[in-house]
Amino acid sequence: MNPVEPMTPAGDDTLAKVPAQPGRDAPDGHRASNSFLARAALLTAVLSAAGSILGLGRDQALAHLFGAGSETDAFLVAWTVPEVASTLLIEDGLAFMLVPAFSAAIAARARTAPGAPDPVRALVAGSLPRLALAFVAASVLLIAAAPQIVALLAPGLPYPRLAVDCTRLTATCALTFGLTGYCSAALRAHSSYLAPAAIYVAYNTGIIVTLFVLADRWGVRAAAAGVAVGGCLMVLVQAPALRRRLAVAADTGVRPAKESGARPMDLSLVATVLLFALCRQAQVFIERFLASELPSGAISHLNYAQKIAQLPMVLSLMLCTVTFPVVAKALARGDTERARDRVERDLALAACIVLLGTTVVFACAPQIVEVLFQRGAFTAQDTATTAAVMRVYSLGLLGHCLVGALVRSYFSAGRATWYPVAAMAAGMVLTAGAGTWAVGAWGIGGIAAANALGITFTAALLLTAMDRRSIPVRLPLVLGELGKTVLAAVAATGAGLLSADRFTAPVASLAAGSLASCAAFCLLLWALHVRAFAPAVRTATRKLRHAR
Repeated sequence: MNPVEPMTPAGDDTLAKVPAQPGRDAPDGHRASNSFLARAALLTAVLSAAGSILGLGRDQALAHLFGAGSETDAFLVAWTVPEVASTLLIEDGLAFMLVPAFSAAIAARARTAPGAPDPVRALVAGSLPRLALAFVAASVLLIAAAPQIVALLAPGLPYPRLAVDCTRLTATCALTFGLTGYCSAALRAHSSYLAPAAIYVAYNTGIIVTLFVLADRWGVRAAAAGVAVGGCLMVLVQAPALRRRLAVAADTGVRPAKESGARPMDLSLVATVLLFALCRQAQVFIERFLASELPSGAISHLNYAQKIAQLPMVLSLMLCTVTFPVVAKALARGDTERARDRVERDLALAACIVLLGTTVVFACAPQIVEVLFQRGAFTAQDTATTAAVMRVYSLGLLGHCLVGALVRSYFSAGRATWYPVAAMAAGMVLTAGAGTWAVGAWGIGGIAAANALGITFTAALLLTAMDRRSIPVRLPLVLGELGKTVLAAVAATGAGLLSADRFTAPVASLAAGSLASCAAFCLLLWALHVRAFAPAVRTATRKLRHAR
């Protein structure tokens, strides 16, 4: 722990700390222990999985109450607003700007003499008021422009007025998500992971409760109101932890950022980060624009399929979320080799996790959808359509995972770089062109295929340019490990399909297919000597030997 930083009060939301040394932040310094990162990643994964499970519960409630018809389509058009806000303000945009900024301020705090202004508090004083004002302005603008937004996103929607009402309710997330993203970035840079990992538990709980309380009176508008309630809960979950983190033992006052040595926000960095996040989220715009001209329920089927299919991708990126501040601080110290090793390990492990999930999703798609959604207004035909689309979506999961992991490396130095924007824009253009051509022949399946094609192309562009434009990873090594992992996933998917077909009951079929896919995948990773799988084998072997 830094000597300028106060002792963590009892009950704080940090994990167990490495013993403090003068001038060093214990868990996230140069010698951050792998055990701390593992515990942080596990905590983040567990709480994120809980949030994802509640997200499935939210989607189940929506499907049960409103099915996959025009009302759900109207809400899902409005749902585009929190989806974009989440990408810009929580997951990608603000995190790429603020995590390096807070990491640099924390490093500067370690070099600050006692009694001098605190660089971290100076950063907050110089950035938070301005950003909060911008978030309020964005919310007001979205509320006023709701009719135009709906007309732009889904011109073929049969009930645009309902979508406009829902959009105005969800527009409040521009403020709440912005404050949430700010708190998350600051806490993660301080190696505090509990509160940021719990935000989606609070968010989805707010939506579910509001949905059941107001559904009879407000209809699908209750789900939009739940977005507003859930956004407020995300801020409340993190605010106390951040307040404790910003408290210092001897507060000498904070002068303006320029006087205290804090680096002002780089506008070119802001522009590149926001444009990248917008280009990435534009794939959803393209999908819903194309699907709005198809029969009623097309947008809903795409949404349900995508939500389930992307769960493995979300879980695979938890490690990258935890290690992003570690990479940023290594680059701030000039330790490129440490940053390179960390990125290579993250890519390999994230690919293993996402491809393990991909094998289960592809092999057991009909069973997953039937178990989760087929009840109430959600029919067997909805199950068949959603499962078919979900299998197509799963083909792009590795691309989504690699893009999410690689772009953190590009922005970890806290400098503007336009290459990720160009790569994402190229993928977006490919998605739009392929989707426009394929929707006429294959309907929503063609839209999902275009999504997978575009994001995979973007991942290839980002990966092949890493050694020249970002952290110089050993590209042949990374590609070799990815190739072996993909080969194992293809074979494991076949094993899962064969096992799932042996049972007619959906739960038994899902269990058999999942177990066969996972077992075959792990066995093949071991047989192919995949490096990311080796630590798990060594740990299991050591524990077994100890038990004997």
